[in-house]
Amino acid sequence: MKDFSFVLPQVDKADQGKEKIIVTYKGETRELLTHDYGEIYKIPGLYENLFYDTLACQSPQVVCGLLEKAMNGNASNSQDRVALDVGAGNGMVGEELAKIGFNTIIGVDIIEEAVEATLRDRPGIYDEYFIEDLTDLPEKVEQKILEKDPNCMSIVAALGFDDIPPEAFASAYNLISEDGWIAFNIKDEFLQDNHPSGFSKLIDEMVASDIMEIVEKERYQHRLCLDGTPLNYYAVVGRKQEPVSDTFIAQYQ
Repeated sequence: MKDFSFVLPQVDKADQGKEKIIVTYKGETRELLTHDYGEIYKIPGLYENLFYDTLACQSPQVVCGLLEKAMNGNASNSQDRVALDVGAGNGMVGEELAKIGFNTIIGVDIIEEAVEATLRDRPGIYDEYFIEDLTDLPEKVEQKILEKDPNCMSIVAALGFDDIPPEAFASAYNLISEDGWIAFNIKDEFLQDNHPSGFSKLIDEMVASDIMEIVEKERYQHRLCLDGTPLNYYAVVGRKQEPVSDTFIAQYQ
């Protein structure tokens, strides 16, 4: 039996991440924003109940399903599947990666509460889990990741906000082996030309420069907003063609 409850008091539409919820946990009631991930992860089951049961989030299944479709359609696909799950959170994406045949999964997130929630709720999903800033990754951590030789990078529900900026995406991309898979999702408006997040420019220039090839792209409903309207994203699967140079990354710093 869960020992929390929450209400969604907000009627008017708010920007994603600024939506308010009122949570009662162990007799204490307080207001949180939907992107207060650290505080949400501290309450067992709240993340899943809020985003998946109540707001109908389906991104881990959609993105990993699109990745599986692309990999199964590629005759040269490696049998040894090693994933780097960026913005790994409480392990929901790692769980889906395991279901589609990844033998080794490495998690990276920037908040300590994420790994604590994973160890509590999904122990054993990740072979390694690092709490690090990808824009300032320690050399010893980089070497540990490279030793695993990841041939896939997944980023689900983390791009375009303050969590994973474009330079972090590019830095993580360079940790993936040649011809590795890239699977991510991003809010549809973030791929509009000249969007201030910088992701439209980043993705367009990586494709135009033959750094990355887009294999699959699908628009879908990521989840519902608190007012019940759909929040639409793109799921994207690509292949790494070339590493991203320091000069290229510097454009986004």
